[in-house]
Amino acid sequence: MTSRTTYKAVVATAPGQLELVERPVPTPGPGQVRIEVEACGVCHSDSATVEGFAGVPYPRVPGHEVIGRIDAVGDGVHEWRVGQRVGVGFLAGEDGTCPSCRQGDPVTCQNPVITGMTTDGGYAEIMLAEARGLVKVPEDLDAAQAAPLLCAGLTTFNALRHSGAQAGDVVAIHGLGGLGHLGVQFARKMGFHTVAIARGANKAELALSLGAHRYIDATVEDVAAVLRSMGGARVVLGTAPTAQGMAQTIPGLSPRGQLVVVAVPGEPISINATDLIFGARSVAGALTGTVADNEQTLAFANLQDIRAQVETFPLEQAQEAYDRMMRADVRLRAVLVMKPSSPQNA
Repeated sequence: MTSRTTYKAVVATAPGQLELVERPVPTPGPGQVRIEVEACGVCHSDSATVEGFAGVPYPRVPGHEVIGRIDAVGDGVHEWRVGQRVGVGFLAGEDGTCPSCRQGDPVTCQNPVITGMTTDGGYAEIMLAEARGLVKVPEDLDAAQAAPLLCAGLTTFNALRHSGAQAGDVVAIHGLGGLGHLGVQFARKMGFHTVAIARGANKAELALSLGAHRYIDATVEDVAAVLRSMGGARVVLGTAPTAQGMAQTIPGLSPRGQLVVVAVPGEPISINATDLIFGARSVAGALTGTVADNEQTLAFANLQDIRAQVETFPLEQAQEAYDRMMRADVRLRAVLVMKPSSPQNA
């Protein structure tokens, strides 16, 4: 248990503005644990908090890709112990009573606990979390590399394994950023014929090094035509937030193929109904996963040596890390680390 009385945290105070503050160390309530944070990923979804979207109140500590160790447990917590290594992802608890929960689908809970939005997150040295939302984290995973797996990794892993694609099927990852570079690795390790789609010849080397069998440069190649020449993609995972780019992949889907959207473009995705009807193609969204899904993500990534490529920042540089993430100026995930001795890139 920590002997300190205060800790540092970064709070969103106005649209786009983050401020480093000192706070008293809190006592965990019933059903909660207190965590000493090792690392916290900086995810694009944090913008909902930092920019004040969705009614998130200021001040609020962002961050939902949290790796740390339990420092104290609240009343009624028996399954977790002090010193245990844990993670906290985007969904950190469900109400258990809404129609979705009652039908066994807590991922679409209508009143969820969302880390960094409905409760303070991991841009801090210490945070509180609901015990029911904790993820067991293997000891041999590096904190900075593991943190993005709790959201970016979970999102891509779950979307791919529930897509209906089978080993040997052509699966394309649209985008090679923070989500896409993990999607390519998962797709290859799942046994799919993996295609990476991005813009620019300079992305080819990265795509192939991550495990892609084929790289499509969308600036000079007809994406749909290339996919059709391969028999069509059983699944395209849309990880780049460009509506036009996603839409261009749909004619390249195989019959009954599916575009699975996990990134959020700033504009609507325009779809030609003919491409859907003739070929019985479809478009679907995929949202994160459960605590169990997250533990399976970490286990699979550890087993298959799947790693996030990260650039790390000390907590004091959270504003820089956030701003660079929003400009897509990090390679490839930004992560806040709470100890200066942590490596600066991986």
